[in-house]
Amino acid sequence: MPHEIEYSPEAEEHLRALTARQQTIILDEVEVQLLHQPTVETRNRKPMRPNPLAPWELRIGDLRVYYDVETEPEAKVIVLAIGIKERNRVLIGGKVLEL
Repeated sequence: MPHEIEYSPEAEEHLRALTARQQTIILDEVEVQLLHQPTVETRNRKPMRPNPLAPWELRIGDLRVYYDVETEPEAKVIVLAIGIKERNRVLIGGKVLEL
């Protein structure tokens, strides 16, 4: 059963801050990667160590999508943040986040 994909208001802001090309890449990859089995670990999708941001990370080149998965009352993926990876830090909404 496919998961519903929902973007938080913050993630929508992060998405608008990116270029049109980056937005298209993220929207397409989220549909492909997270629609089915979003909690199965792959080369580009992994659970994160405990942090205040999100329990899961999807890597798309230098772009990062941070998300959570709900199963009750319906299967849903909630995209919480979108950022750009630069070395050992991530820029999310113009702010640097150390992970």
